[in-house]
Amino acid sequence: MLTQENQNILLDIARASISHGLRQGQPLPIRLEEYPPALQAPRTSFVTLQIDGQLRGCIGSLEAFRPLVEDVAENAFAAAFRDPRFPPVSDREFEQLDYHISILSPSELIEFESENDLVNKLRPGIDGLVLEERGQRGTFLPSVWESLPSPRQFLAQLKVKAGLPADYWSDSIKVERYTVEDIKSVD
Repeated sequence: MLTQENQNILLDIARASISHGLRQGQPLPIRLEEYPPALQAPRTSFVTLQIDGQLRGCIGSLEAFRPLVEDVAENAFAAAFRDPRFPPVSDREFEQLDYHISILSPSELIEFESENDLVNKLRPGIDGLVLEERGQRGTFLPSVWESLPSPRQFLAQLKVKAGLPADYWSDSIKVERYTVEDIKSVD
């Protein structure tokens, strides 16, 4: 768990990276030595942007390959300017953005015998999932349970996100779970 101070630093970094992106067209450069050790450790994050409760961008990483503070800066920039579902964030929208940062735990493989067994092992509202099959991959953060509360429906829509039919099943499907620490801007 991050301290409140570290959470506030990450929210400030997300805002600053988008602001820098509006002016410079690139993420905020990070000088690691300026940040606490907890933010220098390699971790993974997703940054979700909303305006008036509506999704405005969401980008993240699933592998811990850079320091957390850099991951948040890069993902905030990408959510604002590179999410293919939306046009780039404008100067006018910048002041309206709400920020939601999800810090992911390391993922763990779920062992299961069948689709029913997997569905029974899911923890609604707790688990984020990564589904992989035939070189295709998709993930849902735990917050997706709010709109897909049924474990079977959650899994079916995750398959669709990964580019598979909702009713697809194979014994080679791989599913990992993770949890998140949520940080939200309060306006």
